[in-house]
Amino acid sequence: MAQRYVRVQTADGQIYYGLLQLSREVRVLDAPPWLNGQLTDLELLAESYSILAPCAPSKVVAVGKNYADHAAEMGTPVPEEPLLFMKPSTAVIATDGIILYPPQSQRVDYEGELALIIGDRCVDCTPEQAQGKIWGYTIANDVTARDLQRKDGQWTRAKGFDTFCPLGPWIVRDVSPGARLQTFINDALKPVQSAFIDQMVFSPDVLVSYISQAITLLPGDVVLTGTPEGVGPLQVGDRVRVEIEGIGYLNNTVAIRVPETT
Repeated sequence: MAQRYVRVQTADGQIYYGLLQLSREVRVLDAPPWLNGQLTDLELLAESYSILAPCAPSKVVAVGKNYADHAAEMGTPVPEEPLLFMKPSTAVIATDGIILYPPQSQRVDYEGELALIIGDRCVDCTPEQAQGKIWGYTIANDVTARDLQRKDGQWTRAKGFDTFCPLGPWIVRDVSPGARLQTFINDALKPVQSAFIDQMVFSPDVLVSYISQAITLLPGDVVLTGTPEGVGPLQVGDRVRVEIEGIGYLNNTVAIRVPETT
């Protein structure tokens, strides 16, 4: 099994990066692994921590309509160049976290995706250079308020609500280009999304290179690579699971968002 790099929080609030063992114990690193974190003598027992999103990005840069079938189901052509948008870091939640359904929306969709973790500062990179900047891979759900996306014309609000970027559960260093991505709702045996990640229009190295021509990517930043066809609505109470072969699965449930009162 590939090494699984996690980010966890202990009961006393300490946050660590580490290597997850088959026993669920975590061997703690002294820094994020993409910053050359080394193993320490500290080991966390399975019941002594909660799992967090596997990184804390300064930004999440995402790509729209990067699978031809998804572009078709949205009624649009495949973009001639990568179509970029951003999700705020405040949208990121961990596996088993709660996706909060906002009262402003009547249609919130799941979008299962492969996510790239950037390991080194990346600016004006060629695709060949960009490949070396991709430190690892995890799973994402680009949750989208579809009605607000159509209403607003631009995507910031629709894609940027708190909890709209589930990420995890861990990072692996490599993933097969032929790995299958699937999304399941509740206990259904049939996936609502199923595709191979090499069906992307623009490959990960091309995406990172393209982004770096405009936006400097920093260590720990996340790039979402687009979703295949089969997107659809979530309902309050649903459980959504995104799986990618060679990584694992990302589980989240949906609950109504209740505005905070002061």
